Amino acid sequence: MSMLSKGLVNHKFFNMKKINAILFAGLALMAVSCKKYLDVNTNPNSATSTTPELILPQALVATAGNLNGFNSYGAQLGGYAANAGGYGGFGTSISYNFTSADQSGRWSATYDNLEDYQYIINFTKGKPVYSYFAGVAQIMRVIGFQLLVDAYNDVPYTDALKGSDNLTPAYTDGKTIYKSLATELDSAIAKINVGNAFPGVTPMGSSDVVFAGDMTKWKQLANTIKLRLIVRGKASGVAFANTTFSADGFLTTDALINPGYKRDNGRQNPKWNTWGYSYTGGNATTSWIATRFILTFYNGTKVIDPIRGAATYYQYPNVVANRLGNEVSGSMPSCPPGGPWYPSTARVGVSAGNASGALKGPTVGYPLMTAAEAYFLRAEAAVVGITTEAAATMFTSGIVSAFNYTLTKEDGTLVTPVAAAITQYNNDNRTNPFVNFTLNTTTAQKVEAIITQKYIAMNYVNSEEGWNEYRRTGYPTIVWGTNAASDITTFASVVSESTAPDRLPTRIVYPSAEGQYNGTNMPKGISPFTSKIFWAK
Repeated sequence: MSMLSKGLVNHKFFNMKKINAILFAGLALMAVSCKKYLDVNTNPNSATSTTPELILPQALVATAGNLNGFNSYGAQLGGYAANAGGYGGFGTSISYNFTSADQSGRWSATYDNLEDYQYIINFTKGKPVYSYFAGVAQIMRVIGFQLLVDAYNDVPYTDALKGSDNLTPAYTDGKTIYKSLATELDSAIAKINVGNAFPGVTPMGSSDVVFAGDMTKWKQLANTIKLRLIVRGKASGVAFANTTFSADGFLTTDALINPGYKRDNGRQNPKWNTWGYSYTGGNATTSWIATRFILTFYNGTKVIDPIRGAATYYQYPNVVANRLGNEVSGSMPSCPPGGPWYPSTARVGVSAGNASGALKGPTVGYPLMTAAEAYFLRAEAAVVGITTEAAATMFTSGIVSAFNYTLTKEDGTLVTPVAAAITQYNNDNRTNPFVNFTLNTTTAQKVEAIITQKYIAMNYVNSEEGWNEYRRTGYPTIVWGTNAASDITTFASVVSESTAPDRLPTRIVYPSAEGQYNGTNMPKGISPFTSKIFWAK
């Protein structure tokens, strides 16, 4: 989190009474230069202005850190992670009876990050030389606001990010935000196209730590994010102004944020730093392990997939696992050093890495969006009539891309050839509709297969998307009820206080700082058990 967030009580947006417009530019630079990754300014405390070239890489790195928080949130709520033995005090993490203190970092870190992108947008207005930066900042602004809507529903949007011009921004409803975000993406692509036609446009160069200045890929990402908005919003009544996409197509490669991560203080990939090892070799988080539910998609209970199982988990198939909420002494395994999501036997923290799976190592790029997610979005869009692509082809490409991501090690090599792994996967599951798409005849069956495969693909990669899709579709299917049949038929906590039929929460609640500084506008009566995101099932 940036200096802006730490020094100004969670977020400038909450506490603008202490800031004036004159200070904004300097604070924006402090926000990014104090994120302690790229040393772009030798004396940030004396800075009074900055440029998009300096802001953008820091903002993208901050996005990776923010997404890491969302991944942890999605893993814990969405069935990928359970509490480990040797710890207590899990509290609302297992009861779901969330308070305004729970997951508050999702709000503050996202708005903090949005300030960075808004600074770029404001700076570049009327400057076609900066069209590339303006377009990319707008794409990233959309991604940030979608994260917020998917977690909180109604949030400050139209009136937000205006500095001292609006200290208490009104809330915009989630549907309206979704509609506007799709339009913003059209605008972002248009800005990039202006840059393509402008003779003196400033190239992205080293400022682009995602695509290294490949503007076609940025436009493909924009199209794919727009598709996600439409797939998620159209069935819930969002009246999008334009449901077409630019001719650039959709994302076909993994979009990875990597400023040059390395094993160093503050410079490791944030997921590795959280779930693997610290740069000094110490264990990272060891209070969470795998759920028995997620393992059913590898061990043959629901899907046979020993190759990805071994590439994802340490000591597969003997993975340490638990049912969320189980705190019975003697039945909770402890987390191994480096965690269960680091599959390698090389467990010396100062040299660990170069593995497959979701963590891989300290230098790997952080997934902004994977090709697998993009293909599964395209598959669903085809099934429900949003596009005319071949759903089966997109489904297959999604599985192949998911295998490719999981089987690729930190150094870019594969632990197993993807083609051979896919052949085995198909042969082992030829009668399984979650794998053999041709066995599905109804729209519901096809969507279930797509979302189930996406759920597997998002396992500790972008776990928040697996959680979002469960709430939207009800897939993967679980057994509902207070006393579920077993640990492998549901991922709901055994001590859940949720009153919902599936015993799961519907959302997190607004943070206490928002209630303190913008309580007049903040929606009231929000329940983690009954207040749903507008697209939720």
